[in-house]
Amino acid sequence: MSAGSAHLNSALRLRRAARLIVLDAQGRALMFRYDVPGRPPFWVTAGGECEAGESFDDAARRELFEETGIIADPGPQIAQMTPQFITVQGEPVQADERFYLVRVAEARIDTSRHTATEQAMMTQHRWFTREELAHWPEAVFPANIIAMIEQEQHL
Repeated sequence: MSAGSAHLNSALRLRRAARLIVLDAQGRALMFRYDVPGRPPFWVTAGGECEAGESFDDAARRELFEETGIIADPGPQIAQMTPQFITVQGEPVQADERFYLVRVAEARIDTSRHTATEQAMMTQHRWFTREELAHWPEAVFPANIIAMIEQEQHL
């Protein structure tokens, strides 16, 4: 896991988040499409912001269940990224994102626990092959998701 804390912008609110790369039995990655007014659509992994006092591991477990209905141990962190971006609510943040890789037997999820914001902006989900991710015409985050998956499959 790469460290990124030396590159944090203290002028922005620190947004701690757990992100989950969920792979089905065929190795396809679950992604969610966001349609945010005034921005081009983009696709992201499951996951979200840590609650106050919540560890990254606990947030990963909670977010996995809330966004997918999957109850599973997210396992160890596989990567860390520290991007700066503007949230879907329009707030510029300095993120500290920790990534987990979860393998599931079935490509089936339950989105009934999505928040009102997620229901409004997470308009689609689908399972992507690595080939599809490499050539998808819309933005995919993290941009290096294929390398993250391949690194874990070679361990």
